[in-house]
Amino acid sequence: MPSIHSKEFPWQSDSDKNRRDHVVEMGKLMMNAAHTAPITGGVDHLETELIWGEKELNEIADKMDELSYLPESKRTDEMFRTEGQMIRESDCVLTLGSFRARNMPFDANCGMCGGPPGCTFVYSRRRTGGGQIDPSDRSLCTTSIDGPLCQMYVHNLGYGVGSALWMAKTLLVDARPFMTVGLAASKLGYCKNSAFVVGVAATATAKNPYVDVPYNYHLVNMRKIVESVHQAFIIPRQFGVDYRLIPQKKAAKQAVAAEAAATIGGKKGDKKG
Repeated sequence: MPSIHSKEFPWQSDSDKNRRDHVVEMGKLMMNAAHTAPITGGVDHLETELIWGEKELNEIADKMDELSYLPESKRTDEMFRTEGQMIRESDCVLTLGSFRARNMPFDANCGMCGGPPGCTFVYSRRRTGGGQIDPSDRSLCTTSIDGPLCQMYVHNLGYGVGSALWMAKTLLVDARPFMTVGLAASKLGYCKNSAFVVGVAATATAKNPYVDVPYNYHLVNMRKIVESVHQAFIIPRQFGVDYRLIPQKKAAKQAVAAEAAATIGGKKGDKKG
């Protein structure tokens, strides 16, 4: 009878991949939850992308390591590297972005963007034509995130992220949103229509990798420890006796004989003394 076996370790084994596949299916439901979240005016603004696979997740983590050494990341360098390791330990990443926040302000004259009412704060910092922002021009961007952004849509993005997290919680899967992950994923081309992207990492493991995280986690983590033990075991074994040269039983007898000889020699020494 066909069956599905799920097991966390060894990593990337068939049983572990089955477990990861379950989380990927949950990630698809998170996408639905995000798209049905409340939005101002009922105007669609959200794009999502689900990423999984060892190669793909490592690419995001490596990009986070790269971003941590940029001058503009001086205050958050440790955050990028630490959270990058969390992505290596995740089963999938859901990216969410608002494709209207940069190019199509809500025009509510609210001033939530930090400028004066009237949305001029956003329009004056973009190339425009015919009263519309030119989305093809990125030459004015001098920061990691191409702002200013319409905060009405960024606010709505928060509802989408919250709905996705609610779905993960309901299905008993550990998940956590990251700005750092969203920025790295955006640089790699995920949710390419959005200037601001949030990455939600998800996993179903015995230990939640997103809490109880020590300093220098990119250096001190379970995978590094396993690799160190592997090395510590492989190297010394090369200096031992091969089992084919001296069978184990014979080697045991020789060890007993050597121990006995050492004991007798010690007693003779004591008598002479």
